[in-house]
Amino acid sequence: MTVNQMSAAEVAKKAINKEALFILDVRNEDAFQDWKIESENFTYLNIPYFDLLDGVEGILNQLPQDKDILVVCAKEGSSIMVAEMLSDEGKDVFYLAGGMRAWSEHLEPVKLGELKDGGELYQFVRIGKGCLSYMVVSNGEAAIIDSTRMTDTYLQFADEIGVKITHVFDTHLHADHISGGRMIAEKTGAAYWLPPKDATEVTFAYEALEDGNDVTIGNTTIHIHALYSPGHTIGSTSFIVDNRYLLSGDILFIDSIGRPDLAGMAEDWVADLRESLYTRYRNLSDQLIVLPAHFMIMDELNEDGSIAKPLHELYANNHGLNIEDEEEFRKLVTENLPPQPNAYQEIRQTNMGKMTPDEDKQREMEIGPNRCAVR
Repeated sequence: MTVNQMSAAEVAKKAINKEALFILDVRNEDAFQDWKIESENFTYLNIPYFDLLDGVEGILNQLPQDKDILVVCAKEGSSIMVAEMLSDEGKDVFYLAGGMRAWSEHLEPVKLGELKDGGELYQFVRIGKGCLSYMVVSNGEAAIIDSTRMTDTYLQFADEIGVKITHVFDTHLHADHISGGRMIAEKTGAAYWLPPKDATEVTFAYEALEDGNDVTIGNTTIHIHALYSPGHTIGSTSFIVDNRYLLSGDILFIDSIGRPDLAGMAEDWVADLRESLYTRYRNLSDQLIVLPAHFMIMDELNEDGSIAKPLHELYANNHGLNIEDEEEFRKLVTENLPPQPNAYQEIRQTNMGKMTPDEDKQREMEIGPNRCAVR
């Protein structure tokens, strides 16, 4: 029988389209329980690779006859070996090319819509990590918001659609993933914008992103309005694009809200978080389409693979926006929180410019799921 590879992009398409897939994950149980490939119609069997060294005969009756079988490991080597063993037993199987490392790094571009002055807005879904980034395009120019460290994806996409990147923004100092904003700015000559209250310890020059900034992209002038919305970090800043889209950073997600503890300031920032969500955002048009910087669960994906919902729907359905009692709200965002992101302090230091880890170290630092939210 045959062994074929399946790319992270192909797996992402299956996840978005809710296709059936059987995943044999041969990582250790703790790694599998912490973070795995998820989708509504994916089913799983976790058998550590070392338990299969003597053969795969013992698991053959646990494998389906009517679904594609994908063998997954951390970097692909172990999954290739297991896939070959299964092939020798008469099974047609796939292995995940690049392993979970490739799954973590794949970005799926989704067009969100046209802007009224002729521009376009794209969302880049990092489906394996839960990160979301954006490209605003108008008349040959582009702005990138909350980019990942996979900078080539944005540069190649900009080349493909024929635009020049002129501005790069981070809504806040990220703690769960390494920003590619500064690198993109260096490669393209674009201006790099960062909220100054988050940038008190950075080691590089930047443009101060402050409440009331308007930045023009292209000759048709699309205004990106910065809305100061502290809580997740003290400098967290939201954007209103085209008077239609609210890019909320890590303050507000579709099914959850931002956690205020990743800089060790949970108790100090609770009031800021509540003020941003319960006052500042409520003063905005509830018709704005919320575009967060992360998503937490696959249920947040729309049919086209995008993560977006009108603000009024979030105020109707998001539990974190409907807690009248302030003490209950404080407990939600300061107690019984999920584990903090892996290496989040090192990631913060890297995003400040205080550390310059090599590529392998950066991958290691980012391994694991998104943990920016509370719900």
